[in-house]
Amino acid sequence: MSDLKNNEFWLVVGSQFLYGEETLNQVAANAASIAEALDASPSIPGKVIYKITAKTADEITQVIKEANFNDNCAGIITWMHTFSPSKMWINGFALLQKPYLHLHTQFGRNIPDLDINMDFMNLHQSAHGDREHGFIAARMRLPRKIVVGYWQDEPVQKQIGSWMRSAIGYKISKTLKVVRFGDNMREVAVTEGDKVEAQIKLGWQVNTWPVGYLVEEIEKVTDKEADERCAEYEVKYDISTDNIESIRYQAKEEIAMKRILDSEGAGAFSNTFQDLYGMKQLPGLATQRLMEAGYGYGGEGDWKVAAMTHIVKQMTAGLPGGTAFMEDYTYDLEPGKELSLGAHMLEVCPTIAAEKPRIEVHPLGIGDREAPARLVFEGRPGKAIVVSLVDMGGRLRLIVQDIEAVEPGLKMPNLPVARVMWRPEPDLLTGAHCWILAGGAHHTVLSYAATAEMMEDWAEMMGIEFVHITKDTTIERFKQQLFLADLAWKLQ
Repeated sequence: MSDLKNNEFWLVVGSQFLYGEETLNQVAANAASIAEALDASPSIPGKVIYKITAKTADEITQVIKEANFNDNCAGIITWMHTFSPSKMWINGFALLQKPYLHLHTQFGRNIPDLDINMDFMNLHQSAHGDREHGFIAARMRLPRKIVVGYWQDEPVQKQIGSWMRSAIGYKISKTLKVVRFGDNMREVAVTEGDKVEAQIKLGWQVNTWPVGYLVEEIEKVTDKEADERCAEYEVKYDISTDNIESIRYQAKEEIAMKRILDSEGAGAFSNTFQDLYGMKQLPGLATQRLMEAGYGYGGEGDWKVAAMTHIVKQMTAGLPGGTAFMEDYTYDLEPGKELSLGAHMLEVCPTIAAEKPRIEVHPLGIGDREAPARLVFEGRPGKAIVVSLVDMGGRLRLIVQDIEAVEPGLKMPNLPVARVMWRPEPDLLTGAHCWILAGGAHHTVLSYAATAEMMEDWAEMMGIEFVHITKDTTIERFKQQLFLADLAWKLQ
């Protein structure tokens, strides 16, 4: 996982020369104090840098140009400590290519009684300075995050921190490479998509590497390297099989795939059980291990969910909970207690495990290969989201549903895969109905660490549609939402 503190967020403060040098010096000092405090907050994942008190259109344009071309800068935060005429921001905002947060705060929490005079009023004008600033962003239809409140308060800092994670996801997305080992599963619709449009809108470079190339790399892995990797497995997992050769082959697959991904600078990959030519096993344990290390994965050639898994993992680095590639598999339809059982053939990330995973070896039943080793575990209970990115033809739609993972209440001793049981919001019947209405995929990213707000902010940054299924969702209102969204996006 990357160190999120390597991502800089520039605090750009607005003012003008009208107030005089003494006031401007105080503005700069106050702004630097806010940046320093935010940077030290445990709720803030990125590095906050006070950059400038901008007083002219040229200063604003110059700092935005610098932000655009600085690889470390992941976004800008603006705040109008005094009054900054918003026409000064037009040329700079027209060039802005980084995520943008408008912080509406003020330096002091309270209005003083005896000390308030016109000098105080001239120095502290955020109440109307930020409204002037807000107009020009609205007039220019700029995607932005607005956070309102006192800068020392934890809820404000948490909102800023959440947006920062979305901005880091935006930055990662713009340079993401996805390796497809083979093509998509035959005849499956939702794993398809316009890879050119995905690169234009999201920045993803999605390309194919032949399975034979992976086989060659697997054959280069030495027995010593495989044994060393297996020794790691013995420490981290419970070994619940005598078939050590299957585990050793998975170790070779893991090493080989990581070498290819790293040599290509890729953060995600996909494969399919229909294209295993020359391989002894479908990667199971190998794929789970790579996801645990932060790589994204998509089964059946699903490059969209592979990319999203990586992005969500990187956005939520350092947060508790975990993130995994997931699939709704089967339901328990007991009236009033309906649940979804999520799993996949092999590939569920152990970061969501409730307890120490077990390595087991069982026949797969499809793919016509040897029985592969895989990690088996129950997912932890808790609130989470599932995320699906689908290509609607002409636009991309990000669908997020709130869920609550629960104790399964079943042993399921003959189900040899990692799995999670959850209750979708508002309930399984309504939630599944809305998911199908929206065209949600059967593959998802399940995350205990990400929030719907993070994903909504990310979607706005990327310029794609966002749909959220919550405890308050009804089928009727959801249909209206989709209908209006179709109209709005057709007009763009």
